[in-house]
Amino acid sequence: MKIIVLMKQVASKDAILRINKEGTWIEEGDLSFEVNESDGYALEEALRVREKLSGEVIVVSMGPQRAKSVIKDALARGADRAIHVVGDNLAHLTPYAAASALAEAIRAEQPDLIMTGLQSDDYGYAQTGVIIAELLGMPHATIVIEVDASGDKLRVKRELESGWYQWYSMPTPALLTIQSGISQIRYATLKGIMAAKKKEIKEVTPSAEIVSRLSHQQLRRVYLPQKTKQTQFLGNGDAKAGAVALAEKLHVEARIF
Repeated sequence: MKIIVLMKQVASKDAILRINKEGTWIEEGDLSFEVNESDGYALEEALRVREKLSGEVIVVSMGPQRAKSVIKDALARGADRAIHVVGDNLAHLTPYAAASALAEAIRAEQPDLIMTGLQSDDYGYAQTGVIIAELLGMPHATIVIEVDASGDKLRVKRELESGWYQWYSMPTPALLTIQSGISQIRYATLKGIMAAKKKEIKEVTPSAEIVSRLSHQQLRRVYLPQKTKQTQFLGNGDAKAGAVALAEKLHVEARIF
């Protein structure tokens, strides 16, 4: 079975975030980076499926040269080879443009299974994976918390609302977006790190049409929430009037009920 895992590089969780001068994104010059959390779980699940059914795991990451650290870590953990979609401004593409660039890079591979994290830790759109499935004409399942793969059969367990779950059978090829915590992630061994140095990393660049495509959405401003303190006295000492005023504010302003 040929499995492709899409992995994104994001800012480290303990990094101190500062807004850039333009107010359009965070200042990346002094940040440390790591693999997107749910993408790490997607890789682990892909490796487990390969161990069960044999085949190969191909890691695909998109971004500048620093994204190679994500790729090399994945190869050290056990992935067989990698594809790096290279570009300096690709991290800020819209979900549709990013999905188009990734679909273009992996279409020729004709994978049996594509796995990616549920959503990225930076933008959190949770759209790129399912758009790729549509572009490639694949069925897809989201918020997957368990995978049972055997030959050409695929059963997945999905997390639903209010504590409910769903087992779903689907054909392959297919795309799955993996929820964090699905399994225990393995560490890269010294043997794996040494072996990773000999594994193929293929570099590709997305077409200019995709990168320059007019976007239907625009990020206008990024800012940190402003902390303010406000105190209001309701009812002028009348408990009943205060309760009525409070209920009105919760309904109209806070929209809690």
